[in-house]
Amino acid sequence: MKKKELLAHLPIWTLVAPIAGWIFFAGEKFDLGFIFLLCQGVALIAAVLAAVHHAEVVAHRLGEPIGSLLLAISVTTIEVALIIELMHMGGPDASLLARDTVFAAEMIIINGIIGLCLLIGGLKHREQSFSLDGVSASLTVLVAISVLTLILPNFTTSIAGPFYSSKQLAFVAIVSLVLYGTFLAMQNIRHKDHFVAKDEVVSHGHAGKPSNKIAWISAGLLLVALSAVVLLAEALAPEIEEGVAAAGAPKSIVGIIIAMVVLLPEGIASLQAARKNKLQASLNLALGSALASIGLTIPTVAFVSIYMGLPLTLGIDTKSTVLFLLSLFVIMLSLKTGKTTLLQGVVLLVIFAVYLFTTIVP
Repeated sequence: MKKKELLAHLPIWTLVAPIAGWIFFAGEKFDLGFIFLLCQGVALIAAVLAAVHHAEVVAHRLGEPIGSLLLAISVTTIEVALIIELMHMGGPDASLLARDTVFAAEMIIINGIIGLCLLIGGLKHREQSFSLDGVSASLTVLVAISVLTLILPNFTTSIAGPFYSSKQLAFVAIVSLVLYGTFLAMQNIRHKDHFVAKDEVVSHGHAGKPSNKIAWISAGLLLVALSAVVLLAEALAPEIEEGVAAAGAPKSIVGIIIAMVVLLPEGIASLQAARKNKLQASLNLALGSALASIGLTIPTVAFVSIYMGLPLTLGIDTKSTVLFLLSLFVIMLSLKTGKTTLLQGVVLLVIFAVYLFTTIVP
């Protein structure tokens, strides 16, 4: 294995970040003050980026659909670890955390990330095109899972909303997994061509296909990085909640912070693809992240909630429902023709700004 090949797939920072995460976690017991907490936060973000990178390397080696599933599971593991840790800490609003995080992830992706992609692509390339079949399939599944998990709980009668009963929760979790699994099968087996633009080639962003040895190294570092993320999340969880409370901000801000950390790698990759006039790849990444976030995170948290006896609130409030339905409606209109300009990006970003503002000033 040549050094050049190794560095092409495994840059130095992806080797250092997981180890640094463990080092900063080990320093937790010494109570080194505020600067050390900031360093832990940076280490957490670096470990998240490293985990996603190593998952992509292994996914590239394994091929599809196993590769996409591995990447989705890796990202979901990070998100679920952060959510479960904060839920386990308890508190009056702990049951809202999963809902707030998943809702924040959907709003960030649909309005923030895709909005920026369309704006940047429109400014640089005037007009961009993509495969309408693939995006339509993604949005169909996304709308179905979103309504079933975040809106329907407000209207069921077995238990007064915004809750599902244990049986309802288990059923909706299974249905969400079925929908997401069917989407994966369509994307990676039966209808691959629907998710590839005519002038684009799908790429995982790595130089050539990695060797077995590199894939095994990445698999080991993936486990190190994921464990570092979980442990650092556990260490930082109290400070995150205390910081939000001290600032007098709504508790839902915690969910936005978690979602932003988890979505950072995919968000950067989506923006880079849009800038290079590869809008199809950009939308595949963004909508894929949205589907994994809600299609895997909600079922996983639901089963953990049932097993551990933790309360779980899923239904979003009226204000959030209006904004969410507006977001889904606008994104479907924006992506209905197979072509986009900066106008659609500006509209989505305005909705995202309204979401952030009304979260802070409800």
